[in-house]
Amino acid sequence: MIETIKQCVANSENILLHRDEIAMKVKEIAAQISKDYADTVPVLICVLNGGFLFYADLVRELSVDCEVDFLKISSYGNALKSSGDVKILKHPDCPLEGRDVLVVEDIIDSGLSVYFLRTWLNKKQPKSLKFVSLLIKEETAQVEYECEYPGFRIPNKFVIGYGLDYAQRFRNLHDIYAVET
Repeated sequence: MIETIKQCVANSENILLHRDEIAMKVKEIAAQISKDYADTVPVLICVLNGGFLFYADLVRELSVDCEVDFLKISSYGNALKSSGDVKILKHPDCPLEGRDVLVVEDIIDSGLSVYFLRTWLNKKQPKSLKFVSLLIKEETAQVEYECEYPGFRIPNKFVIGYGLDYAQRFRNLHDIYAVET
């Protein structure tokens, strides 16, 4: 699979989303969040590892103050598709009770992670809880979920780059590539 991905990245025709498109979408989402949270200091929680590049760019584009935190879940391992078995590997550190919380994801496909996290985080009694995702694969949803700040809707293809990986590799690519599997 590694060789297939290297060949894919070598061909610019496999770029699904160019870095300029991504940057514009990040600014658009940040502007909406800044407008919606103008009078508050929301907590933005990055879902590691995949969300870190999107998260960093999004936070820098916000015009409102915010608190940053992280959580880590696992549902993929080294597979190309989610196992559906979501595990929390790192909990957020800050108290969430009574706070406006935004969970920042790199990609939503099955919806199982969003469903799991919404249920788990609501137990912490936030004032509000909303989700942000750079990518959404609507046709692969296994459960109903809500993403209040969606980025790009993409086809059901395996993607890498801009934080998205295969076996923890290829996250550093500036563009997002669709890999034929």
